[in-house]
Amino acid sequence: MEIKQIVLVALLSMLFCNITNGLTILPDEKNKQSKQLHNLEIFLLIGQSNMAGRAEIEAQDRDSLENVFLFTGVEGFEWEKAANPLNKYSTVRKDLSMQKMGPGYNFAYKIAQALPGKQIGIVVNAKGGTAISEWMPGTLLYSEAVKRAKMAMKCGSLKGIVWHQGESDVSKTDIYPEKIALLIKSLRADLGLPEIPFVAGQLSEDKPERKVFNLMMLTLPEKINKMAVVTSESTATFDGTHFDSKSTRIMGERYAEKMIKLFHK
Repeated sequence: MEIKQIVLVALLSMLFCNITNGLTILPDEKNKQSKQLHNLEIFLLIGQSNMAGRAEIEAQDRDSLENVFLFTGVEGFEWEKAANPLNKYSTVRKDLSMQKMGPGYNFAYKIAQALPGKQIGIVVNAKGGTAISEWMPGTLLYSEAVKRAKMAMKCGSLKGIVWHQGESDVSKTDIYPEKIALLIKSLRADLGLPEIPFVAGQLSEDKPERKVFNLMMLTLPEKINKMAVVTSESTATFDGTHFDSKSTRIMGERYAEKMIKLFHK
């Protein structure tokens, strides 16, 4: 075999290994956009595993969304029609096989309904099992979120940020408000959007110790401008931590409702 052929085979083998191990993912051929999109209404979705998506993708959740596009970050094919799992292009995610349905799917669906005639762009860059300290300014997770948002903003305007995180910080209700306030302030400054709406969500209350954390979350909008908190009332999990499919849809819709209200605040 010639040297050129050997090199080509080696490169293809490396790419195949990366893809099968969930480290690399290429744009979906049936959903990718061959033309550049402009004037998108863009939303950044970040946080830990419930944002990344751990709920089963059921039949009703399999279609691509009308007028909603998912940011891939792949040069030449930056956007594709949004379809689950939405966290597949996250630059910080865990293995691809772990990415299932998160609240972003129903959030985007409801936002698109509320903004007829607009094209919606979503940037999902979540990672499971992360504490808020790992999202502070200067960290990899923070830097990647800002980087991806800025890349996406070349095709439109960033309209809001959705945050679901806290399972790793349940026992830190004394310092969490200060940390999330810093996160919001820093994101707004680094993205050049001092008034951008920020919506966070409560945790499942399947475990009693989360109730104190959830009560603390409800006080945050009193201290932080243009912020809202979604309740987890009447939701359930399949494992004590991760919302089941029905509850994930509910949370997504609630995120959209709160975001829409902040638009007019």
